[in-house]
Parts: sequence; C-alpha cells; structure tokens
Amino acid sequence: MHSRREFLPVTAVSLALLPHLHAAEAKKPKFRLAVKYTMIGGKASVEEKFNLVKKIGFGGVEIDSPSDLKLDEVVAATKATGILVHGVIDSVHWKDTLSSPKPDVRAKGLKALEGAINAAATVGAENVLLVPGVVNKDVTYEECWERSTAEIEKALPLAEKLKVKIAIETVWNNFITKPQQLIDYVDQFKSEYVGAYFDVSNMVKYGVPPSEWIRKLGKRLVKFDFKGYNWDKAKEAKDDGKGFNVKIGEGTEDWPEVVKALGELGYDGWATAEVGSGDEKWLTEVYDRMKKVLGCN
Repeated sequence: MHSRREFLPVTAVSLALLPHLHAAEAKKPKFRLAVKYTMIGGKASVEEKFNLVKKIGFGGVEIDSPSDLKLDEVVAATKATGILVHGVIDSVHWKDTLSSPKPDVRAKGLKALEGAINAAATVGAENVLLVPGVVNKDVTYEECWERSTAEIEKALPLAEKLKVKIAIETVWNNFITKPQQLIDYVDQFKSEYVGAYFDVSNMVKYGVPPSEWIRKLGKRLVKFDFKGYNWDKAKEAKDDGKGFNVKIGEGTEDWPEVVKALGELGYDGWATAEVGSGDEKWLTEVYDRMKKVLGCN
C-alpha cells in the first residue's frame, strides 16, 4: 500500500505532463468535408443537390467557373440549406492557359480567372483554384513561370479587393513537381491572397511524400483535396495514369502521416474529394472513406 508521501510525487509528475497532453490534443487537425459540385449526379436542382450532400454529412462544395450554374440559384441554395460554396474552380485553365505563347489565349485565361474571382465573391467562396500553366513542347518551364506570373499579377488587385485567394493547385502539368518550387512560386507575389492548393494524391508519383509537401508549405497551404493514387498499380501497369484506378483509402498515400502533418500546421479547414460523380449511395461511400482516412469521428 502506498503512503501519502509516495503518492504525491507521482501526482505532481502527472500534473506536469498535462500541458503536454493538451498540446498533443491541440495538434489534431479540424476538417470540414466537401465535394466538387460536379460529383453530385442526377438532374436535380441546385438546392436539391445541396440538400443531398447535407443529408450525407458534407458541409460544402466547390463549383466551376465558368459553368452552366446560375450564381443567384447557388446563393439561394446556400441560404436555404447551409451548405457552403467554399471554393470556385477556374474551369478553363487547362485550355486557355496563362502560360500560352499566344497573347490572345493568355488574355482569355486572365478574363476567366477574373470571372472566377468575381464568382467566388458572389457566392461567398474563400478562394479560386488555379492551375497556373502547362509546360509542353511549346512552353518551357521558365516561360510557364514568367508568363503565368505576369497574368496572375494582373488579377491580384481584384483578388485583394474582393478578399478572394488565388490558390495554386498541384497537378500533372509538368510545372511544379517539388515543394520548394511551389514555395518560391507563391512567395514571389508577396501577397496573402496567393496560396497553395495541395492535391495529396496527384503528387505521389513525384516521389516526395505528401506529408513532406504539407510541412514545407506551412501556412501557405490554403486547402487540400484528394482522391486515391496507388503507385504500385501504376508501376505494375507501366502507366502512371492507372494509379488513379482506386478508391479513396486504397492508394499508397500515407494518410496517418498526412493527418499528422496537417495537425502540426494547426489545419482547420476544408478537405475536398475529387472523384467521379454518382448517386446518394456512391457519395455516402465517398463520405465514409474520407472520414476513415482523415480519422474523423
């Protein structure tokens, strides 16, 4: 039987550890789950689709701009359902690239980006997702950097005025494939209204673990999305694209480490799925898979 004298030091040690335990708890990230609007199948109205994802458990969506959606209907649906449009996707950035050697194409791309920024402000979205450019046989890495930078700088005053962030997404565009490249690209604008939109699954094939991307990006990370990417399947098929032929949670992303890295940043924001469209059953499966990999209660 322990004496009171023996018990007190143990209690003191336990109390001393409490701040560290609370600190560990504080590192758990907070997630709000969302889908791309185009994932919601069927021909229902905007409000009906919002109600569907709300029923499943999602809190938000991302919409395209330009698109066939009427923004006044989107705003009305948000007010009626509580589902938020947390972001807008520049849907022409692959076609009318900001890196094009043709000035008229870049002008179209700039107009689309400014349109997306205005749409975001209208629906209450925080940011516009942008693929800044594409490196190909007609565009070098340096040209992509210089041209896209120049066009984004033209759109930046509007973004700052409307308080909408331009979030640079990581994709297979032969442009930004390493964390430091994205850091340098974002930092050159010297504006809180340019940040990083990290696609966890897209970056697996480039060899740097997603968690390392997240830790290096730090507070530049505006948001992240994911699907599923299995590098083993890609290598087996000798086709990088085949790596996407898996569901969320079946890829080679190290999700526990990704979540840990996000927690270290104090991440409190959106996690968005980017997979194929489907009905309520499919979207419910997506929701359940998202919760599982992210460790949501």
